[in-house]
Amino acid sequence: MSNPLNPIVAVTLMNAREVLERSTQQLVLFQFWSARSAACQQLSPVLEKIVQQYPQQLCLAKVDCDQEQDLAMQFGVQSLPTVMMIKNGQPVDGFAGVESEQQILQRLSAYLPKAEDELIAKAQQLLAAGQAAEAYPLLSEALTLAPERVEIKLWLADTAITLGQLTQAEKLLAEIRLADQDAQYKAILAKLELAQQATNTPEIQALEARLAAMPDDKQLKEQLAVQYQAVLRSEEALALLLQILQQDLNFAQSKKLYLDILAALPKGDALASQYRRKLYALLY
Repeated sequence: MSNPLNPIVAVTLMNAREVLERSTQQLVLFQFWSARSAACQQLSPVLEKIVQQYPQQLCLAKVDCDQEQDLAMQFGVQSLPTVMMIKNGQPVDGFAGVESEQQILQRLSAYLPKAEDELIAKAQQLLAAGQAAEAYPLLSEALTLAPERVEIKLWLADTAITLGQLTQAEKLLAEIRLADQDAQYKAILAKLELAQQATNTPEIQALEARLAAMPDDKQLKEQLAVQYQAVLRSEEALALLLQILQQDLNFAQSKKLYLDILAALPKGDALASQYRRKLYALLY
């Protein structure tokens, strides 16, 4: 094996053991082929393209069966092309004949980095650098790709708390099943409860009491929305402002406040999309 970093290697009896040892670090695809086979000629560029996209995870070990008949016999190859997928020295999958790129990638999916994992890695780097607003949309996208992954929900909820998006964090935590409520979940829940206590200011409590007594007072609603947004209770602020705009599109500063809150929400926030659609429905 001339270059240990080369994702494509030619296998002979002399280096077969060395290539097998590589399977402790990567998934090795043993491709048994012949230049005389049209099917082999069709499959080879597909395999080469895939392994070149994932050189850290995959190695294509090409066995020319015209030259290495003994090696093909040792592997029990009965037809060409044949692909054997070897991990830790043991076959884990394989196929005979030609498969499409999509079919092969499906077979390899357990061994390749998932799109959401790449997004999570980038988000964690941003969080470590204190860039929660930039990390938030990456985690949101990761959760869209893998909604069943509890750890993504927890990271997104934690980031939402950091950004003051407490309602979003509360919704995410409410989706966590009892069996998954581990120490990390409890720590984030405690962080949320502390943040919620800090946002329930005396000014807000007083305005809420006045609005309860005069529920149709648009001026009170606008004042309370301003106070909500001051402590980043964005969803409650938008809901109040929307009530005002549904009655009077030009009332005081309500439309400007509404748009300012939307602009301040993290990129990719579902709340922004939801309330932007509600405003467009009113306007158009």
